[in-house]
Amino acid sequence: MENLTYNSPVLQLEGLVVSELYIYPTFLSLLFAYVLIVISNTAIILLITMERRLHEPMYLLFCNLPFNDVFGNSVVVPRLMVDMLKPASERYISFRDCITQAFGYHMFSVASNCILMVMAYDRYVAICNPLHYTTIMTTKMVAKLTVSAWAATLLLVCILLSFTLRLNRCGTFITNPFCDNASLYKLSCEGSFISNVYGLVYTAVIAGCSLTTIGITYSKIAIVCLSSQNKSLNSKALKTCSTHLTVFMIMWSCGCSMFILHRFSGVAEYRKAAALIFHIVPGILNPLIYALQCTEIRHVILKLLNIKKLVP
Repeated sequence: MENLTYNSPVLQLEGLVVSELYIYPTFLSLLFAYVLIVISNTAIILLITMERRLHEPMYLLFCNLPFNDVFGNSVVVPRLMVDMLKPASERYISFRDCITQAFGYHMFSVASNCILMVMAYDRYVAICNPLHYTTIMTTKMVAKLTVSAWAATLLLVCILLSFTLRLNRCGTFITNPFCDNASLYKLSCEGSFISNVYGLVYTAVIAGCSLTTIGITYSKIAIVCLSSQNKSLNSKALKTCSTHLTVFMIMWSCGCSMFILHRFSGVAEYRKAAALIFHIVPGILNPLIYALQCTEIRHVILKLLNIKKLVP
């Protein structure tokens, strides 16, 4: 039973609940996944940065995605692994560190949507307005889109957490593997209509903008492809858009599962698993999908591996 302490500076994390028999196998699995995420995503960023032929708007905008995957997993996974090796009664975290982790977690989740939205705009311009692509998607425009995505993310997350921080806390037990706004809000001993409303608006804005942007851009891309007899255009659209849509669907399905399960008290373990999958699975699959699907990235990788016969 949790202690009722008014605005305690120290909180207790539930962490990942694993039986003693599976602690070390789970720890090693998480360690392997985290190392794989860091190495593969960092490698993609370095590859795009150092290879001149990849200095195109599509790849430069994509760099934000592996950076965000490394950032988001670094905020959650190392702390989760350390807590696994501690007894459940000793998994303490300071309120300041908990807020920092919640900030990082929400930055990761919102940025994932914002980055995929600006990438969808890039694909729309490339396929629906190819003659003006180079004049629209300049280096300056890429910089503006990148800054806008991160600025919007920062603003939304800061407002979300500011409403929770102003509430007094009576609880000290975080019923989650890591800190997030929903878990912190549950510690409050006072209701807040404004916080509830903003939380719903926050979710609706992110989900609505993301789905609307992807839906509109890809509807227009589909119309152009269906009305065009250019097989080269259709092939290019299919390759680049299928990659982007695959990444979007993976992120969206993991995020929706976690959001829905957060609303039901009887499925806590499934919610925790979904929260972990939301971080790890996209971080592992994103670089793999782009490396295999994008011809230019695949050619550069094969070149670096000294494979002379390149796959066309």
